[in-house]
Amino acid sequence: MRVSYRKNLVSTEKLLLAVSIPLAVLLLFPLGYLVIRASEVDSQAAANYLLRGSTLRIIGRSLLLVFSVSLTACLIGIPAAWLTTRTTLKGRDWWAVVLTLPLVIPSYVGAFALIGAFGPRGIFQGWLETLFGIERLPSIYGFWGAWFSVTLFSYPYVFLSVRAGLRGIDPALEEASRTLGKSALETLWRITLPQLRPFISAGVLLVALYTLSDFGAVAMMQYNVFTRAIYLQLGVNLNFAALLSLVLVVFTVLLMLFSIWMEGRGQYYTEHVHRKIRLIPLGHWQVAAQLYCIFIFGIALVGPMSVIAYWLYNGYVVQGEELHNILRPLQSSIRVAALAAGACGISAIPLVFLQVRYPRFFNQWITRSAYLGYALPGVVVALALVFVGARYFSTTLYQTLPMLIFAYVIRFLPQALGPTRASLMQVSPQIEECGLTLGKSRRKVFWGITLPLMRPGWVAGMALVFLTTLKELPLTLLLAPIGYDTLAVRIWSATAESFYARAAAPALVMVIISALSLVFVLDGDDRR
Repeated sequence: MRVSYRKNLVSTEKLLLAVSIPLAVLLLFPLGYLVIRASEVDSQAAANYLLRGSTLRIIGRSLLLVFSVSLTACLIGIPAAWLTTRTTLKGRDWWAVVLTLPLVIPSYVGAFALIGAFGPRGIFQGWLETLFGIERLPSIYGFWGAWFSVTLFSYPYVFLSVRAGLRGIDPALEEASRTLGKSALETLWRITLPQLRPFISAGVLLVALYTLSDFGAVAMMQYNVFTRAIYLQLGVNLNFAALLSLVLVVFTVLLMLFSIWMEGRGQYYTEHVHRKIRLIPLGHWQVAAQLYCIFIFGIALVGPMSVIAYWLYNGYVVQGEELHNILRPLQSSIRVAALAAGACGISAIPLVFLQVRYPRFFNQWITRSAYLGYALPGVVVALALVFVGARYFSTTLYQTLPMLIFAYVIRFLPQALGPTRASLMQVSPQIEECGLTLGKSRRKVFWGITLPLMRPGWVAGMALVFLTTLKELPLTLLLAPIGYDTLAVRIWSATAESFYARAAAPALVMVIISALSLVFVLDGDDRR
């Protein structure tokens, strides 16, 4: 019986390897192809292109935007996390939820709202022209517009990470500091923030990677950074576009290494003592704290949603736009997001089983290689598939739904791997062994025991992929079949032509569906 059981384990591992190895090779394909394509550029020509003034300005703008957004996200997220966990802020649980909601708004929807409010044909320009005859406002386009729109919808990464850190660290040192006469701000600066260093670093890394890979907001704001420059280079020189993409990948890796360095080599663990945290009384600072939270809530959520609601009313009530025009892109968006979520969910299962149940070094490497696609910006993944599709599969796969779904799997599979792996790790192997010793086959044990137990995390991972796919712009823009109109493409095309009323309905529907998807993600976390 024991020999048969071991043979069963070996045969299962071989089957998982037979599925996982080709899948890992496909997931690594974009980076490999970009390296091959960029190597076709002559070394002297590559050096001249990378060192010329316009390329250096692109690098400088990208670094400036990453630094500015990351710094501003910290200035917003860290105080907000401290107020909602360590003080007597009234309604702090409600504020903790509300300050997270901007995460469901895509940056290009926020950029659309900003342009719709302050742009050349925006709300304020119309009001000022009616009241004071002012026909032109200062331009919102460029660095300031890109910085503002990306910051508002990425700061929750820092807020959530720091808040998790504050809820997990032992408050004993903070209490000791306050009993020694130190003020709350001194304690925060000297005691709390050093303990939060890894959590701040993790949040800043997510914000920096989001900023570096963002395409929609910078494209709408006409700010020429890496992603927009690569997109514009597609119609000029594909080899130089690949070269620029590799530079972007290098910067992504450097950001991850910088994050590791920021954490340092210190030990941040503490002895977990289950004690009630003594909240810091705000006293006369209560009003200022409430105004701070209201200000963030207003500019990050109420403001954009109000602009969208205004243009929705202006378009569908005043101008008589037909609402049914949004049904087709809504159906297309849901269809492609559901297919991507299902494909990522199915692909995650063999990789996760190989990593958790057979944790050899080679198996671990295969699974972790799948995470590389998440570090690649969407425009880089799209670029690699455009190269191959246009050259080798122009009549079969290029600009078809299967290629678009494949691009989504490359980009977002890690989002399904994380929750699925966490759920499988909570399923004891002894339960599966009991089923096998009772005569059940591996297939019956998987369908009858393992999958039902890991379902909450698996479903949460697919819901997260659904949410992200719904908002993805560059992959959809470059790889979607001709005439395949999604909510993201509809918003992009309408705002590019300054038809803000036409973009309002798809933007509002996208935000609502994204919020519902987030509910499934949080529900899966609660179940786990």
